This record gives sequence, C-alpha cells and structure tokens, in this order.
Amino acid sequence: MNIYVETNFVLELVFEQEQCISCEQILQSCEIGQAKLIIPAYSLAEPHEKLSRQTKSRRDLQQLLDAELRQLSRTASYVSRIQSIQDIASLMVQSNEEERQRFVNYRERLFNIAEVIALTADILIEAASCEATYDLRPQDAFVYASVINHLREYQPQLACFLNRNSKDFDSPDIVDELNRFNCRMIPRFDHGYSFLQSQLRL
Repeated sequence: MNIYVETNFVLELVFEQEQCISCEQILQSCEIGQAKLIIPAYSLAEPHEKLSRQTKSRRDLQQLLDAELRQLSRTASYVSRIQSIQDIASLMVQSNEEERQRFVNYRERLFNIAEVIALTADILIEAASCEATYDLRPQDAFVYASVINHLREYQPQLACFLNRNSKDFDSPDIVDELNRFNCRMIPRFDHGYSFLQSQLRL
C-alpha cells in the first residue's frame, strides 16, 4: 500500500504533537516494509522553513524577556520571583535545538525509506491549476499536485493520503479524484494508522 503524507506528518514528529505516536508507528511500519511511504519534496522543505521562522521568533522573544528581567532584577522585591521567567527563556533556547535535532533525525529516516516526489515544472503547472480549481492555498496546491501526479503515473492498487488539513483537502471533488486512483483521503494520522493495520489483517 502507498501511504502519501504531507508537511504536517513531519511537523507532528518534530514538534511531538498530539498524533506523533501514530506518525511514528506509520514510519516504523514503512521501515519494515509493511507499506510504502511517499512524500512530496515540498513537504520536506516546508518544515525547515517553519523551524527557521520559529527559531527567530523565539530568539526575539528571549531577548525581550532578558531585557525585562535585567530591569526587574534591579528591584529587590522581584529578585526571588524572576527565576520561573528565566526558566522559560532557557526552555525556548533549549527547545529550538531539540526540535532542530529531531528534524534532522526524522529527515534522515525519511530519506532512507520514503519515496520523495520531486517538485518538477509539470507539478508547478498542476499546482497552479489545483489552486484555482479547488481553492487551495499555494502550499497545499504544491502538495496535492505532487500526490495526484504520482497517482496518475503509478496507479497503485491501494493507497491513502494522510493529512491534517481536512478543511483544505477534504472537499468532495478532491476525495472523488483521489478515489478514482484507489486512494482514500484520511484527514487524521491516527485514523491512517488504523487503516494501515486493518489492511495488514486482510
């Protein structure tokens, strides 16, 4: 079975969000050959950009906090109360490094087992069409165009498209188009893992 995933699959793992356990289970299943993981190249580039933005935002906030803490520390009655704020500033710095390292580790695992759909000129043209036809954001159009082009080319017997952008992707026209290529839309990663398990039991 082909399992198509998008940017949020990577973000769940990197930021250890609500469905990260299911994403890890899907990744492990693909690592042992129970399914084939397929991801658009754009969905490996987009998390890197998000991490960079978030790192800068946290550093800016940390600098503001440090400046305020220096001012507060001049007031004797506040000195004993600012430790918790210092801990928050320290956490922001530490979390940046931990998330960057998780991204590097997961990217390496994905490179080892996933098929990466290259962002070609044909896909860029298709994305522009999808953006207009399905009223998708440009980022989602890149992802969907990558998935639908791959489905057209390889026509797998069974596939699913796992995502967390249900408001964007879960439209009747997109679902119908995916179904024509034996690909089920599943807008939750935990439901995607359950679907994988159900197919393995058949």
